[in-house]
Amino acid sequence: MKPLISIVIPTLNAQSSLETCLKSIEKQSLSMKFYEIIIADGGSTDQTIEIAQKYKCKILKNPLKTGEAGKAIGVKKAVGKYIVLIDSDNILPDPKWLETMISPLTTDNSLIGSEPWKFTYRKEAGFIERYSALIGANDPYAYVSGIYDRQNFINFKWTNLTINQSDKNRYIKIELKPNSPIPTLGANGTVFLSSFIKKFSQSDYLFDIDIISRAIHKTNAPVYFAKVKIGIIHTFCESSIKKFIRKQNRRITDYYYYQNLRQYNWDQTNKLGTIKFAAYTLLFFPSLFDSLKGYIHKPDIAWFFHPLACFITLYLYTTNTVKNKLGLLKQLDRLQWQQ
Repeated sequence: MKPLISIVIPTLNAQSSLETCLKSIEKQSLSMKFYEIIIADGGSTDQTIEIAQKYKCKILKNPLKTGEAGKAIGVKKAVGKYIVLIDSDNILPDPKWLETMISPLTTDNSLIGSEPWKFTYRKEAGFIERYSALIGANDPYAYVSGIYDRQNFINFKWTNLTINQSDKNRYIKIELKPNSPIPTLGANGTVFLSSFIKKFSQSDYLFDIDIISRAIHKTNAPVYFAKVKIGIIHTFCESSIKKFIRKQNRRITDYYYYQNLRQYNWDQTNKLGTIKFAAYTLLFFPSLFDSLKGYIHKPDIAWFFHPLACFITLYLYTTNTVKNKLGLLKQLDRLQWQQ
């Protein structure tokens, strides 16, 4: 029987988190006959493949190694009506998670996908994972600029963008319009109609936040999406500041490195948000105020990582942007000299 759901997980040396992720999928109330798990592996040298085989996953080779390439490979080979994008460091917090996420798509034909509206907060988790769940974002830039897509404990919103929303009890139906900013939808438990994602991800790289933007841009029509009132666990960096620095550095370097391969041009979007983030970080007091406000709403010392997280992010984003611009100038000089 053809599976209803295809779960796509890109991996590369993910043994430390993959088994916990797969265990949470195995515990789903939905019978395994209704879904397939596709592992797109970038050449792991640890126990990743052995763990995947233990859980009877379909294993595909990902010669380009990156998570974006792995997602593209997995989506192309997926046969389910619904495709779920899961990262190896995600954990499904509830046995009915898959059923709950699919439910809106089975009752409303106008929806093209669904996503949890929050990161599940775990008080026993590492402080950076807790921080991410508290601000509703893995990247403080996303929170400060307002494009975040998970509920936070500061203003209790799942985004700060002006978006048409309709409360459907178990989920919020949102309308994403042309020529309007959209939140950072697309990762950590996002579900897409297979017909939609296959149509708008025709590349060797699948940049998850590009899919909806590309669809809106190409069709010049709004799309409708469900923010489901459920969480997902993202074991983001645990308590390692070193890992946080590495992740933020990779985020911005990949943005510039893969810019020509992106399926949507983000270069001209949210410039005011970038200025706001720089001022917010350098003035220091706004980030401290948000930390204190959040602490009052949800007491946790992890809040006070926020000012440092903003400074780290601003430094890395600024230095990498300068390097990129200098590199472009050098290329132009070289071309002019050759002419």
